[in-house]
Amino acid sequence: MTTSLIPGFLLSLSLILAIGAQNAFVLRQGVRREHVFWVCLTCAASDALLISAGVAGFGTLAEAVPWLETVMRYGGAAFLLVYGTQNALSAWRGGAVMDPAGAPARSLHKTLLTLLALTWLNPHVYLDTLVLIGSISAQYPDRLLFGIGAVTASFVFFFALGYGARLLQPVFARPVSWRILDGIIALIMWAIAASLIVH
Repeated sequence: MTTSLIPGFLLSLSLILAIGAQNAFVLRQGVRREHVFWVCLTCAASDALLISAGVAGFGTLAEAVPWLETVMRYGGAAFLLVYGTQNALSAWRGGAVMDPAGAPARSLHKTLLTLLALTWLNPHVYLDTLVLIGSISAQYPDRLLFGIGAVTASFVFFFALGYGARLLQPVFARPVSWRILDGIIALIMWAIAASLIVH
């Protein structure tokens, strides 16, 4: 069970942790305590839909075209190596700061519309969920458990970020915190890439 569940959890978590507009928005809402539950649920549910589609769709395709699994395995490993290197460079250079408390309050309707745009109009979300998580899931003995692990990571992360934001905001106002986070993300990405190549 853990051979599929934990890698799915770690991969999804490492992808979500990257600094981006969606996370900044969730952090801002958490710091200001505005619509936190609905913001977190919307993010996690969107990820769950995309991850499920990726795991189910790519698994079916991989069975129909056997050589595609090998191509995607090495392609996924290459992507993770590059992505990890980008995070390592960000950790080395530093300078990232997030200040989420500068915008005026919004209604729930406007808040969710903004969040849905940040989520569904971001091309990287499709690459991360449908392509990357979907293709990597085919390398594990139980794709369903891998997908459950990935979806669980999304729910854990967004609710932790949203409700823990008031505590995290002073910490992540300092560039060194993002350097440490980027370094951890890089190590996770490289470790998963190595496991794909060795497999």
